[in-house]
Amino acid sequence: MEMSPAIGSKNAEREALLEAAKLMLVAARTAPKSAGIDDILTLIIYGKEKDTIADEMERIAEERKADGFKRDAKNARDSEAIVLIGVRGSKSLGLNCGACGHESCVEFEKVQRKLRGDFVGPTCLFKALDMGIALGSAVKIAGELNVDNRIMYRIGTAAMRLKLLPEAAVIMGIPISAKGKNIYFDRPAKT
Repeated sequence: MEMSPAIGSKNAEREALLEAAKLMLVAARTAPKSAGIDDILTLIIYGKEKDTIADEMERIAEERKADGFKRDAKNARDSEAIVLIGVRGSKSLGLNCGACGHESCVEFEKVQRKLRGDFVGPTCLFKALDMGIALGSAVKIAGELNVDNRIMYRIGTAAMRLKLLPEAAVIMGIPISAKGKNIYFDRPAKT
């Protein structure tokens, strides 16, 4: 009698989470963009590289005396993978809307970009909106697949410092996991 092959729960879940992460990247890519111009950047991080992000978050926690970074670092470390979504924010749409704080898009585009706090600025409002829509599309897919996730600013901060998406002006991270209980929402509140 021939035995059928079997896949253990842990391996199956790990493989499924990485496939879900790939589908999240597709959702981010196909999300609507202002004027149809795609400046979204994506990356999946897992394994030892994922722990590098958690290590950087712990360094930031120590530097800033910010417990929120330490708490979120534990979430990153306990996740199977992290989806990074960033945006090139230095291009404008030529609308002269003023949301960036400049009189015109021409003036905005002449400004020297530099790291201002955690991200590079100034950033075009429409590029930031595009990133928000891409993030929403990615987490929607994760939710439909019953994959636990949460958009995390602090992961993006660490990813910026590690230059994981070097062209990005802003990055957000989405850790994903499949545990018996969602690890991202039942946790102490920290700033």
